[in-house]
Amino acid sequence: MKKHGKTFCFLKTHRNLTEVLTDHKLASLGDAFINLVYSLALSNKKGQASGVKVKGHVLAEAIKKAGLRKHMPSRITRHMLADAAEALVVYGWLHHYITLEETMETLEKTEDLVEGLSQLLRTISDRIKF
Repeated sequence: MKKHGKTFCFLKTHRNLTEVLTDHKLASLGDAFINLVYSLALSNKKGQASGVKVKGHVLAEAIKKAGLRKHMPSRITRHMLADAAEALVVYGWLHHYITLEETMETLEKTEDLVEGLSQLLRTISDRIKF
C-alpha cells in the first residue's frame, strides 16, 4: 500500500491526535473496518464464519480505558467517543502503524472486547508520529 496520492488519495493530513479522533469521515470508514476485523477475529476464535457489529458503548469504554479521552473536547457524547475509537483504528491501519493481522490477533487473544480494543488503541497512539 502506498500513502497519499496513490492508493489512498482520500487521506488528509492530520496535525495531531485530536484531529484524528474528531475526524467524522474517518470514523465512518473505521466503523466498517472495526466490524470486519472483529468479525474475522471472532471467526478464528469460534472456528466458523461470524459477522458481528461492535457496539458503540464498547468502543466508548475502550477509548476511555486507553487513556485517550483527554485528547478530546470536554463536552462529548458516548457516540462521539465511539467514533473516535473507530477513526483512530482505521487511521493506524491506513498509515501502516498497525497491520490487519496484528489488529485481528490483538482482538482474538483477549476475552474482554473492551480490553482488546483499548490495547489496540494504546498501541496505535504510541506508534503515531505527527
